[in-house]
Amino acid sequence: MPFAFLAALSLAAAAPAAPADDPAATFAALREVDGRMAAIAYRLTTANAALCRDRQPTPGWALHAIGQYDAPLRAQAKVSFGFERPVAVEAVVPGSPAAAAGIVPGDSLVALDGRDLPDAPLPAQASSAARDAVQDLIAGLPADRPLAVTLMHDGRTRRVTLPASPGCRSAFEVLLGPKMEASSDGRIVQVGVRFFARYSDEELAVVIGHELAHTILRHRARLDAAGVSRGLLAEVGRNGRLFRTTEDQADLLGMYLIRNAGWDPRAAVRFWRDHGGDVDGGLFRSRTHPSSKARAAALEAEIAKIPPDAPMPYLPPILAEADKPLQ
Repeated sequence: MPFAFLAALSLAAAAPAAPADDPAATFAALREVDGRMAAIAYRLTTANAALCRDRQPTPGWALHAIGQYDAPLRAQAKVSFGFERPVAVEAVVPGSPAAAAGIVPGDSLVALDGRDLPDAPLPAQASSAARDAVQDLIAGLPADRPLAVTLMHDGRTRRVTLPASPGCRSAFEVLLGPKMEASSDGRIVQVGVRFFARYSDEELAVVIGHELAHTILRHRARLDAAGVSRGLLAEVGRNGRLFRTTEDQADLLGMYLIRNAGWDPRAAVRFWRDHGGDVDGGLFRSRTHPSSKARAAALEAEIAKIPPDAPMPYLPPILAEADKPLQ
């Protein structure tokens, strides 16, 4: 589906001031939404680095590639975002290492960790391959080492070194489109743009934290190892029971993730109590997911178990589930 249509459809609620026939305003709204995602993800991943066996450098930015945009929109994307190389910084998280180093939106990436990034031809069709390749490169670098970055802005290059900033290894992406959907495949957390239109950052942290918990608990790999079927058989018998187990676990760990990141853990209770019907489908809820009422009750019970002197970050017992087979 063309990016222009998706942007107009998806960002109308998030940014009513961005009419469909104003690409510049639409791109500005997209940057704002991606910046919110980056800020929440940065806070969750760096605060919970001690809970994650897989870590990566976490500069505190959102990256995008000119090739992600449909060909007719690339000229406007260059005007709005300042692409001078295939991959550029779209947004910077305030207070992050990237912000402290003076990195700003519109900086294009030339090299990372001493490795030149290719200046490849633009794809004929919209593709995130260039951005994904850079994110994979960063994810593979040592998390406890400074990160050298060479940037270009207005034709001038500069080199900055970011201090070590380890965070849980995960990519994050806002999905354009009308659906209220969120997911993790073990590598990337994706959240629909309509969540950003409806919810505060604290409420979004509940959703994003839940999906990050799936990654930390290795749910995709553990479900595959258990031979669980997806698609039409996902809700049947053992398949449904094991999917339900992973959802219950992600709810509990997600609550601890937002607590460690400085949000009120009861925000998770409030979210499922007040907004669960927006997400779980009410009477049409997938039986692989608990009801919103059950989720809120389980979280209340788990919060009561947190020791009064629990440190920050707190490593909850649920982390041990990551090494157990689903059965």
